[in-house]
Amino acid sequence: MRWSLLAYLVLGVLSPVLAQKSQVLIGTGGVGGVYFYYGTAVAEILNKAGVVQAQAMQSGGSIENLMLLRDRTDASRGVYYCGTALPDAALMAHQGEERFQGKPAPVRILFTMYPNYFHVVTTEGSGIRVLQDLKGKRVSTEVPGGIIEYEARILMSAAIPGFDPRVHFAKWERTRVAESAQMLSEGNLDAFFWSGGLPTGSIVELAGSLSRKGKRLYLVPLPKESTSVQVLMRRFPGVVDTGVIPKSVYNTRYDTPTLTFWNVFVCPASLLEDVAYGMVKAVFENLSVLHAAVAPARDTTLENAVRSRGGRIPYHEGAIRFFREKGVWR
Repeated sequence: MRWSLLAYLVLGVLSPVLAQKSQVLIGTGGVGGVYFYYGTAVAEILNKAGVVQAQAMQSGGSIENLMLLRDRTDASRGVYYCGTALPDAALMAHQGEERFQGKPAPVRILFTMYPNYFHVVTTEGSGIRVLQDLKGKRVSTEVPGGIIEYEARILMSAAIPGFDPRVHFAKWERTRVAESAQMLSEGNLDAFFWSGGLPTGSIVELAGSLSRKGKRLYLVPLPKESTSVQVLMRRFPGVVDTGVIPKSVYNTRYDTPTLTFWNVFVCPASLLEDVAYGMVKAVFENLSVLHAAVAPARDTTLENAVRSRGGRIPYHEGAIRFFREKGVWR
């Protein structure tokens, strides 16, 4: 009888802790980019399903999301930082390279999301047709220290020997996609770098704004055979691919060959297996909601979710369990 009473008292003390849901903060990107809307939609799905207390947060994108995952997760308090990330950034974090030098992130993939397409955005009247034409122009490389800026510098260094944005650009900006698009529309910027899903809302709005002014959007082609593309693909083997941005997406005159990257939704290794399982289950049982909320999410499918399997970044065990049940993890 005393043991039963003790057990009851212990459970009474612990039950609020046991019943407390994990708190998941989802790092996304800037407003105007797909990450922000995708992460917000995922947070809403998770909250409605009741598996965790989820909150999407605006961030600087992949690198910042991975740093938050590494530095701010507190499993002892049930607080986990997850997020959207480009695969090359996730690989650098996992291997402890570049900004993660000496302190790798315990990153695990929950699922692969959709492909990003690299954009070098300008106008037909700018005179910019290849990367070398950016010399002497006003250019934004996205947020400081972000993966897009890192990719842009690799591409430009291959195109212009000894490249230095402070020297080779007439004006070097480091602004988010929405601000860059507005600056270009107003004539205060000549071009900007961006990596995002199709379509990216800010660039759709930019194309419309330019059209009303009698101008037309132009995307600088990045063909597979170009030296810049080959250098970036060698830097991230098996992670970077090539694709095409159809002219119908932004009403450009031509289809544009470019680089593609399959985004991943990541969480820390310390996330409890049952929680990770529940999160993935909630998302994939509500794909119609996600697809309706974010156009590029149409490529988030069970089959595509496991396409990063076999790479150097491991999947979370909770995700693997779900995908095995669905028959797509073999």
